[in-house]
Amino acid sequence: MNELPLVQISNVSKVFTGGKSPALDSISVDIKPGCITGLAGPDGSGKTTLMRLIAGLMIPSSGTLTVCGFDVVNNPEEIHEIAGYMPQRFGLYEDLTVIENLNLYADLQGVSQDERSGVFNRLLDFTDLKRFQKRLAGALSGGMKQKLGLMCALIRRPKLLLLDEPSVGVDPVSRRELWKIVRELAGQETGVVWSTAYLDEAERCDEIILLSEGKILYSGIPKKLTASMKGRSFLVKESASGRRSILDSAMKNDSVRDGVIQGGSVRLVLKSGADSSLIESLIPGRKLAAVPAEPRFEDAFVDLLQHRHAHKESGVASMIRPVHADSRTAVQAEGLTKCFGDFKAADDISFSIPPGRIFGLLGPNGAGKSTTFKMMCGLLKPTAGRAAVNGIDLENAPGRARSCIGYMAQKFSLYSNLSVAQNMDFFAGVYGLYGSGKRKTIGQLVDMFDLAQYIDSTAGELPLGFKQRLALSCSIMHNPVVLFLDEPTSGVDPLTRREFWNHMNAMVEKGVTVVVTTHFMEEAEYCDEIGLIHQGRMIASGSPDMLKDKVRSVEIPEPTLEDAFVELIKKTGPGNSGIPARE
Repeated sequence: MNELPLVQISNVSKVFTGGKSPALDSISVDIKPGCITGLAGPDGSGKTTLMRLIAGLMIPSSGTLTVCGFDVVNNPEEIHEIAGYMPQRFGLYEDLTVIENLNLYADLQGVSQDERSGVFNRLLDFTDLKRFQKRLAGALSGGMKQKLGLMCALIRRPKLLLLDEPSVGVDPVSRRELWKIVRELAGQETGVVWSTAYLDEAERCDEIILLSEGKILYSGIPKKLTASMKGRSFLVKESASGRRSILDSAMKNDSVRDGVIQGGSVRLVLKSGADSSLIESLIPGRKLAAVPAEPRFEDAFVDLLQHRHAHKESGVASMIRPVHADSRTAVQAEGLTKCFGDFKAADDISFSIPPGRIFGLLGPNGAGKSTTFKMMCGLLKPTAGRAAVNGIDLENAPGRARSCIGYMAQKFSLYSNLSVAQNMDFFAGVYGLYGSGKRKTIGQLVDMFDLAQYIDSTAGELPLGFKQRLALSCSIMHNPVVLFLDEPTSGVDPLTRREFWNHMNAMVEKGVTVVVTTHFMEEAEYCDEIGLIHQGRMIASGSPDMLKDKVRSVEIPEPTLEDAFVELIKKTGPGNSGIPARE
């Protein structure tokens, strides 16, 4: 492997006009060839800015940055010739087919007609998209779109490949496929920079750069940072009904750095030097048992960041009124089926959810999750079957049923050209709030989600984490009985994700029922029950720990929820070959 750095960054800063602080603040780091370098950090930490600087798409305010010896200020065109860049947002043409997109990018990169056949065949075989080359890009699943974006970045095999959160919105099966493809590229001496919000991905990288507020907190081998947490991570096993109260009590203790629900357990990370015996007395009158757990990169990541961002107690608990469901079943699906022509997107799906529970609807891209979700919310009429919320049939009394529902869409669905205040005012009117009650509710939500600083900003210009806060505030202002969340934390950083689930746990403790879709398996651990959908059918259901137990074997003695997801899909039969093995 070449000893010289592929990218050299020296004292680089980037300041945007009107910005309160630098997007990047005097950072220095080298990026090696032939390996995968991860780029992680909270929203707004400077990841995308750094990516665009390396790609030669913008110039630094100060400092020097070179790629293969070419300076980004003086030689941007040379960098464009040797670097491939896949931006965070899907940048292809959805009304063109796969092969038409490839031809367009080949035109832009000056690939001759004689070269194209060999290049296209290699890429289509590499990504297993040959059978989909005539499909419109807009009709591809999330995983296929990411593969197409990757292909377009590889039309000319680059010395440097820049991937800005390529796996956001992609299911675990497709994520493993993307990793297999990129790992092969790195083995062929292509240097890869992979920006990610998934810390299990960051842990797989050869090197990691951890950013926060435009500064580098850590640069080096992920395992070295993880090893620094040894002896500070613990699992507290508890009945499903007690996990949230234990987590809530733990996060109020000054000696606890971090806490998350992990299936039937609560995972706690203590501050350096804290005595683990304190865990026994977290709940007054009860003695809890804690067992040591192997540290994860996420433990170390949050430990570094929590020095700067203290945990805040959810204000939802004080604002949301206790929910008294009118039915023993908060959500009921009976034989839900939806056909689009000859295609059956959802096929005889049934489940029931008691009040005050979190139910996860999981599955690969294109499995039928969103179709099922929309039928449950009354946004899509079933071809067959019925759905009920709080005992109210969605077909017979859709207005009454929807008044019980809060809905947070997968893509930001508020009005991007309206301000935060105007969006909140509009949705308060939609939900029948008015007068002093409306003003009080909006005021509480603005304080709770720290929206005052953006109150007059247009919603489309908000940082991702604040878009999520605004969307959540608009979905709960009417005190819903059931809250539907379609991939609510896609692309947000771990601290924002924890803040979000802190609010969800508080709502569930008040009796609210939550139905969630997610591709992030650590998030799915919060669910009381999971329904796994594949090819339009429900193929497995149960608690996170039950699904893990279903795939436990000699080969996988301690399966993760991602292992369970992948293995259960593989077991469903034909059409699932080619799924990469567990790394």
